[in-house]
Amino acid sequence: MNAPTGDVPDFLRIIRTLTDHGVEFIVVGGVAANLFGSARLTYDLDIVYSRKEANLRQIAKALENANPYLRGAPLGLPFKLDLRTLKNGLNFTLTTDLGPIDLLGEVPGARSYEELLNDSIEINEQDLTFRCVTLPRLIQLKNAAGRPKDLESLAELRAILEDLDK
Repeated sequence: MNAPTGDVPDFLRIIRTLTDHGVEFIVVGGVAANLFGSARLTYDLDIVYSRKEANLRQIAKALENANPYLRGAPLGLPFKLDLRTLKNGLNFTLTTDLGPIDLLGEVPGARSYEELLNDSIEINEQDLTFRCVTLPRLIQLKNAAGRPKDLESLAELRAILEDLDK
């Protein structure tokens, strides 16, 4: 994984906070791509999280001291990331004192955490153990998302997959 430099957040710090609180999640997006060798910079951590109530409680507890706030929302807008908010919402793009994190209850191409679980692997990085989407599934997710930045990364990810299959 790319070491934090300049404005790139310390993603392992965010992951450590989540794992220390027992949060069930799967890393997707740019950080997942970096874990497989992508050279593209990413500025937020995308995770798909379990929507079980106990896990929602753990997410709220993990991030309560990190001052989570909706990314792009006007300052002063009332927002509290708690069990009620997590139950009533689905996907949250947040700024936190730990760095930017996207909490995704569902993603295009694979609806939920439970649906992605079989397409994830365990990663061990700097004394951390967490789940990450597999490279073939990441390629499918980026294709399904269809955003220009996702489509731009597909050629690199397919080349990495091809090298791994050799």
